[in-house]
Amino acid sequence: MIDDVAESAMPGVPPIGATAEATSRGRLVSWPFIVVYAAAYTGLWMALLPPILVGLAMRVRVLAPVHATGSLSLVVGVGALMALFGNPFFGRLSDRTTSRFGMRRPWLIAGALGGAVGLVIVATAASIPHLLLGWCITQLAYNAELAALAAILADQVPVSQRGTVSGIVGISLPVGMISGTFLAQALAHFTLAAFLVPAAIALISALILVATLPDQRLAIAQQARYGWREFFGSYWINPQRFPDFALAWSSRFLLYAGIAVLMTYQGFYLIRQLGCAPDDVPRLIFLSTLVQSCAVAIFSALGGGLSDAVGRRKVFVSGAALVYALALLMIAFAPSYALFFAGMAIGGAAQGVYLAAGLALVTDVLPERETCAAGNLGIFNIASVLPQSLMPAIAPGILWASGGSFATLFAVAAVLVALSAWTIRPVRGVR
Repeated sequence: MIDDVAESAMPGVPPIGATAEATSRGRLVSWPFIVVYAAAYTGLWMALLPPILVGLAMRVRVLAPVHATGSLSLVVGVGALMALFGNPFFGRLSDRTTSRFGMRRPWLIAGALGGAVGLVIVATAASIPHLLLGWCITQLAYNAELAALAAILADQVPVSQRGTVSGIVGISLPVGMISGTFLAQALAHFTLAAFLVPAAIALISALILVATLPDQRLAIAQQARYGWREFFGSYWINPQRFPDFALAWSSRFLLYAGIAVLMTYQGFYLIRQLGCAPDDVPRLIFLSTLVQSCAVAIFSALGGGLSDAVGRRKVFVSGAALVYALALLMIAFAPSYALFFAGMAIGGAAQGVYLAAGLALVTDVLPERETCAAGNLGIFNIASVLPQSLMPAIAPGILWASGGSFATLFAVAAVLVALSAWTIRPVRGVR
């Protein structure tokens, strides 16, 4: 039994106190470790994001061509609920894991393996319920891995390196999105390979991280209490006590409502609104995702630095939201793929500025920053995930009321994003 920190640890698995002490002393992590860590993040995004962008829409068109829009909404919406539940839940479990292999390693391996299994089910599904089951498994598993990956930053990286490592890890999302979408369009005619190749890369990168990670080990005696109060506390902050946080949360929610509409329905939009050939859609989405991701990466760095330099947050957040709303309107009424492409580029630039300045803003107004920063940021992240479930449930009603007009759907999304800009204005804790 492992119930005392003084017991001999597994090779490469120091007791929890040892790792915490080393981190507090400021022992720097090596660049090879940073590269491996960022690669694990990149592999996860390669496997998780392309199905949302293109893979699920293509599978739904094959399995339920008559009811494709509603079926896609069901699959994406329920999957987003799994992500909403899974990330905070598995993060809490990881913090309380007393495995002799460490606290994070078991979840890295289980998450990467479970995600691969889920994607196999998605790729081989013979019906919509089958597809839904596979996507739910995928979302739960990869969010378990994501929770462990996020915790490693606090576990292993000293304060003096966290900004650098966070910046490198931040680039992994657009790189993973671009790489995964490229594989999806390159392997579009080989359905199983289109899902399994990114899953294999995610698994290999996770295993390399596991092999090099000096994971900390939690003794049973150190395990924190976990009951119903702690469980529900993972999902709630009182908006009356912390109105600035509630406003920042609402602004992020409204922005991601617009993003969720665009990500989920751009494939159908290209086919039905612009008349693109279905076989061309994976390639066209890859091209627009490439330019959008590059814009996010570049303008995130520029926007965050400029916000620091002038000492202001709200003008960058609200301004970026307004620009993103205009980009959605450009996409909504685009008469050609060229203008759709331009709208995606402008939207990517606005999203980059919003994400950088918005994260700085919410950190400035974060409740109980000294004691509950990680948990409260987890609650803030719900604002990014929840719209992925709600908007696919609402969108079919908008499409029905508008006679199937994706222009109307994207215009409604633009209005929600414009409200995101207005919501941030009453925040008082920052300029």
